[in-house]
Amino acid sequence: MTIRTGDRIPDSTFTVMLENGPAPLTSAELFGGKKVVLFSVPGAFTPTCSARHLPGFVDLADEIFGKGVDTIACMAVNDVFVMNAWGKSANADKIKMIADGNGSFARAIGLELDASGFGMGQRSQRFALLAEDGVVTQLFIEGPGEFIVSSAEHVLSSL
Repeated sequence: MTIRTGDRIPDSTFTVMLENGPAPLTSAELFGGKKVVLFSVPGAFTPTCSARHLPGFVDLADEIFGKGVDTIACMAVNDVFVMNAWGKSANADKIKMIADGNGSFARAIGLELDASGFGMGQRSQRFALLAEDGVVTQLFIEGPGEFIVSSAEHVLSSL
């Protein structure tokens, strides 16, 4: 079942890169007591994700934070090393780059994507959500091949 507005973010563990290497980050640590924008892309370094999705959040980060958001997180079903390299290449210093390496979070919220036809295996759908203290308050799920409602511009206009 797909997560909906009003649902609590399920318990999950992501991986993030710290100065001393990869480290776990629980959903409780990411979302607990905070206002968080999480956006998810099908894959790091893929065309729309690299040319428009992540750069939009990089460009509008200060405006989004100005609306009371504590954390902006970018998630993909990629490993932490790829997410870290992608964040560096995109100058995404203000964005928390989180790896859902096995796709367990994407499955837990019902937003997994079978990209096997493109040689990419199981991934996450393109979406964005706003959560306050671990509860989804807004949810923006893209249709197949679309990039409209999960964009930084649309998320910012909804805050």
